[in-house]
Amino acid sequence: MGLREEFEQQGDWLFRWRSYIPLVLIPFAAIAVAFLSTGSIGIVLWNSWIYKGACFGISVAGLIVRCLIIGYVPAGTSGRNTKEQKADSLNTKGIYSLVRHPLYLGNYLMFLGIVLYIPLAWFAIIFSLLYWIYYERIMFREEEFIRGKYGDTFVAWSKKTPAFIPRFSGYKKPALSFSFVNVLRREYSGFYAMVTMFVVVHMGIMWRITGVYVFERWWFLAWVCATGIYITLRTLKKKTQVLRVDGR
Repeated sequence: MGLREEFEQQGDWLFRWRSYIPLVLIPFAAIAVAFLSTGSIGIVLWNSWIYKGACFGISVAGLIVRCLIIGYVPAGTSGRNTKEQKADSLNTKGIYSLVRHPLYLGNYLMFLGIVLYIPLAWFAIIFSLLYWIYYERIMFREEEFIRGKYGDTFVAWSKKTPAFIPRFSGYKKPALSFSFVNVLRREYSGFYAMVTMFVVVHMGIMWRITGVYVFERWWFLAWVCATGIYITLRTLKKKTQVLRVDGR
């Protein structure tokens, strides 16, 4: 089997299970927390609200990237489908005029903030390398599918648009208006997962430092609010048509 076919096969498998494979990060995060030393420079940094806020801000930036995508794209693109590749149209405007795979850039930033919350440089470096190897296969498979469907249109777009690191020039205004309702319908679970992971990692670090699990007030309030938002939006999505947007 040639490398092209092998990459496609691996990309298909990773694409199908991409919602679950990142869960393997959990045991590695637990191991990383176990490596923390109470007197290390990392813990000194971690005790600063500036450092904690910066980590959370990186993850929020990733969520914002995802929201900017979901708010503008039409139905049939940038979805959560896992069974097969799908692209009813080729997105080349909005954030897709800056970078070809903005969803995966957003995912990286969301995870990176959580990874950095564990103040170990080697853990962040290993995560970044594994993330690239993992998503490189998926991006390759997606682009092979899109190339086969849109041909020269895709080639022309790919020549002027980077795959992962945005180029902030040549921006093209999206064809559709921004739909905040569509963002609420599709991104509430990601927001809830992000807050929950920060809370869990925080409790793990507090246990490593103090020997007891501490659910600090601000994180507790953040998690309660996130839980309320999650339950409300999920109920509206499943039980009503309030969050439905035509063409999205």
